[in-house]
Amino acid sequence: MSRQAPTLEDVAREAGVSRATVSRVVNGVRNVDPAIQDLVRRAIERTGYAPNQAARQLVTRRTTTVALVVSGAGDGSEAGDGRGAAAGGSGVGAGGGAGDGRRAVGEAPVGEAGDGETAVARPVGGSTAGRAVEGPRRDREQPGGDRPDPEQPVRDRANREQIAFATRVFADPFFGRVVGGVVGHLRPRSMHPVLMFAETPEARQEVVTYLRQGGADGALVVSTHPDDPLPALLAEARLPAVLFARPGRPVPLSHVDLAHREGGRLAAEHLLARGCRRIVTVAGPLAVTASQERLAGFRDTLARHGIAHVPVAEGGFTADSGITAMASLLAEHPDLDGVFTANDLMAQGAVQALREHGRRVPQDVAVVGFDDSSVAVTCRPRLTTVRQPVEDMAATMCALLDDHIRGRLSEPTSVIFDPELVVRDSA
Repeated sequence: MSRQAPTLEDVAREAGVSRATVSRVVNGVRNVDPAIQDLVRRAIERTGYAPNQAARQLVTRRTTTVALVVSGAGDGSEAGDGRGAAAGGSGVGAGGGAGDGRRAVGEAPVGEAGDGETAVARPVGGSTAGRAVEGPRRDREQPGGDRPDPEQPVRDRANREQIAFATRVFADPFFGRVVGGVVGHLRPRSMHPVLMFAETPEARQEVVTYLRQGGADGALVVSTHPDDPLPALLAEARLPAVLFARPGRPVPLSHVDLAHREGGRLAAEHLLARGCRRIVTVAGPLAVTASQERLAGFRDTLARHGIAHVPVAEGGFTADSGITAMASLLAEHPDLDGVFTANDLMAQGAVQALREHGRRVPQDVAVVGFDDSSVAVTCRPRLTTVRQPVEDMAATMCALLDDHIRGRLSEPTSVIFDPELVVRDSA
């Protein structure tokens, strides 16, 4: 006969407190003395007590999950070129998602790799909005016998775009840092993120419906396009949500962001201190607020030091766009001696282009990137860059969302982080 699972009463006896006190600690009620909380938690460890999540949800009306939503405008214009990176550090474009649009980060479906990476699920019935599905099969049964389905090519194209988007998301170092910050904050609190993609009107509505129906307690939104309509939809529905980066359109939701102008200033001052005077820049997509701010801070600083004109080439937050932009700048300004790029991926591309044109970094041309992503340390030479504390920003998103969910925060608020110059080998 199996041993009965430990109960709240068992924990209360072990800790020497009341059952009500144990319940308050388990449910995260904050008016319990820290010493008592510690006593109860140690009693929980000794007894092996595990809360009944279904019963706990009935009491707290919380699911212990939050939706981590990667969202875009869904018009297809940004796919593949990185121009949909409204968060300011990402090369993520728009496309599609995984499974049924939802997958707990770090959990793999049965039969797939369970190595702690985010899994892309296979389709499970219902709408294809916001999820990746299998491609066309020659032996797939068609409606009406052997007659071809006229809608199949449209679905196949949408499926390919969705799969391509998911691939770009999971390969993007910026998004990986966001996930790391979110998981690092939620896991010690016994909470879990559920990954959703919202790149089409149908997928955005699916996110809103999922939250309305209590599938998750709230949403952490990483927007990939300045015209993304999802934040406004969440605000109109009065659903708890926090954004990564100030939205392109005013919307009454809390957000975290970086002092991007200050980051541009740090890059400019470092290049000037190295003696650079023929300075150019590879900007991010100029429709993106973060790109505009970084460029403005960079230009303003150089202007204050007597450099009135700064040649600019617009990139797309991808390495390939950095190569193209750098080659263009070299063709027009062959005597350049300093480059600021609006993210590390473009800096990596710029370094490659400079090398292909016979320029040494940093001896001939100094290069400064932005983000301090993993690319900065794998690039050769290693990149001097402006650090964006993405993990801390993501953790703060979670804390703000929790405050909104618990009612401790009723009005939208913002938390702005300061950038930091990290000096390595490229400048």
